Amino acid sequence: MKQTLSLLCLLVTLWASLATPSFAEQAPAPADALITALAGMQRLAGDFEQRQYESDGSLIAESSGRFKLLRPGFFLWEISSPDSQVVIANPQYLWHYDRDLETVTRRPVTAEGGTAPLQILGGDAEALRRDFRVSQHGPGVFFLEAQSANAGFEALTLTLAEGRPAQMDIRDNLKQRIVIDFMKLDGQAALTPQDFEFQPPPGVDLFYYDE
Repeated sequence: MKQTLSLLCLLVTLWASLATPSFAEQAPAPADALITALAGMQRLAGDFEQRQYESDGSLIAESSGRFKLLRPGFFLWEISSPDSQVVIANPQYLWHYDRDLETVTRRPVTAEGGTAPLQILGGDAEALRRDFRVSQHGPGVFFLEAQSANAGFEALTLTLAEGRPAQMDIRDNLKQRIVIDFMKLDGQAALTPQDFEFQPPPGVDLFYYDE
């Protein structure tokens, strides 16, 4: 579970840190095709189901919940089953609230944290070109191999359906797999920055790792 949470925090931080995409004039390379496909995703809300597998393929854990995304810089990832946890990112901080353990962790959002899977969905053009070898394996299916030691994962396969994320299959640095299925997506969700504000509940243990 700790490994899953560490990767999740990377995912959330980097889906929330979005750059303005740029495009080549010639026939698009796979990275440019992916950036173009993601360029229209300014806001998104929906549900997810997540499964974690050991390197031998055995199932380690399952979880489900909901998420919200507002570009640029806002993200909420809430696990509702089997436990209860919330990860919230805004342009300043990354919050992690574990309701079961009654703990809150806050970290600053910085540009030095490397690149991780949800940055891909954010369409960070600079990071895509710099940190990944991108290939396209059919309509809407992109394979990304990390070229940076800071990536926090080795490779992922991102599947898009009708311009929206359908599945992300991640292989982490421990050779484990995390498969996230996205569903019930709403690309017109009425989201504002206020939806991503977080105030720690009274009585929880606070761990602030600010710069």
